Amino acid sequence: MACGLSGGADSTALVALARAAGLQVTAWHVNHGLHSAAEVHARAAHEIAERFGAGFELRRVQLEAGPDLEARARSARYAALPDDVLVGHTADDRAETVLFNVGRGGGLAGAAAPHRSVGRPLLGLRRFETRALCRQLGVATVHDPMNDDPSFARVVIRNEVMPALARALNRDPVPLLNRHADLASQALETIAELAESVDPTNAAELSAAAPAVASQALRSWISETVGAVPSAACIDRVLDVAAGRIIATEISGGHRVARTAQRLRIEPRSAPHRAGPRSDQSSVPRSGL
Repeated sequence: MACGLSGGADSTALVALARAAGLQVTAWHVNHGLHSAAEVHARAAHEIAERFGAGFELRRVQLEAGPDLEARARSARYAALPDDVLVGHTADDRAETVLFNVGRGGGLAGAAAPHRSVGRPLLGLRRFETRALCRQLGVATVHDPMNDDPSFARVVIRNEVMPALARALNRDPVPLLNRHADLASQALETIAELAESVDPTNAAELSAAAPAVASQALRSWISETVGAVPSAACIDRVLDVAAGRIIATEISGGHRVARTAQRLRIEPRSAPHRAGPRSDQSSVPRSGL
């Protein structure tokens, strides 16, 4: 099995627990080269893997300075890891992700705190527990200085927002936020089941369905067709196409959703447009559709 290993306490605990369970483990470390201790951390990760008898794979990625560094580093990291990788995210990480996604208007899907398709077997543990395990095992772990950089939103959520929320509620917010994520996940499962009965190319069915169900049907259809998950704003525009408020709209990857005779279709970037204005903001009378 593949385990992401940064060298921090969470990922170290993941490797240690997997090996204690008798599993064959290969630890994968991604070196972004974003701070002066990056090489030291790579060597520490290798030593941790050897300590627990795990294999080790090192991957290097190059990132340019600029905006959205946090998100770009995360995307580059997962692109360098195996598809079936397990990561050491804890209940604290999930709680912070809930707040991050809610702050971005992520809706129900954001509240469920999904994280691609990677396995996260430590979600039942807290961060203090993984640190305690490493201390008990006598394993020296590393600390990523990016986890202290207040220019990253997740750092501010961890170091400022979560403590403020704990003071405001007079209780630990992590279990509450994880419970919230569980409830959101359950609701999403129900919506997904209902969406399977909706034909996303049928404008009448989409308009008759509950908005959340219609949105999920479109999200699945567009994702499977173009290979990218559409944004909430994109889904709203496609629903406008289905309702006849606009004739077509651009979607992910330069594709286009258009409507003819109550049927929606996805046109590739290079496809000639059949009729109607190009702009996704153009409105036409219902009788024109």
